[in-house]
Amino acid sequence: MPFAISSPAFANDQAIPSAYTCDGTGISPPLAWHDAPPGTQSFVLIVEDPDAPSGTFYHWGVYDIARDRTALAAGAQLGRQGVTINDFREPGYGAPCPPKGDAAHHYHFRLAALSRANLKLARDADIVTLWRAAQPYIIASVELIGTYSR
Repeated sequence: MPFAISSPAFANDQAIPSAYTCDGTGISPPLAWHDAPPGTQSFVLIVEDPDAPSGTFYHWGVYDIARDRTALAAGAQLGRQGVTINDFREPGYGAPCPPKGDAAHHYHFRLAALSRANLKLARDADIVTLWRAAQPYIIASVELIGTYSR
């Protein structure tokens, strides 16, 4: 099977349950992946909303995810993995919260397999900085898209 990411909470291009948004508990949804390519040393995960009124809005950035990890539970407490600052100006997961009345926003959960075990980033690094730092080491990347409107 090819490298893939999925969620038991929602299918690709389907609605994210409100529990994982600002209208619910706002915890991160469960994610799972399989068949990482050979040479994978770690993973990077970012979540972005390109439909935000002011341009792409970054909700979550996680790096140095261990190569043997294949899932993140709902509300994952990531311990030693690096977590970046989201566009809410907070570390960790920033739940989807599109403006009321907007058409459904598309939330891209991007997982990249890296050929490097650790990215050395400052503790206050943002998600754009993370994604740029990961680029030279990406072996493969996969994406899961969830939608949400209010």
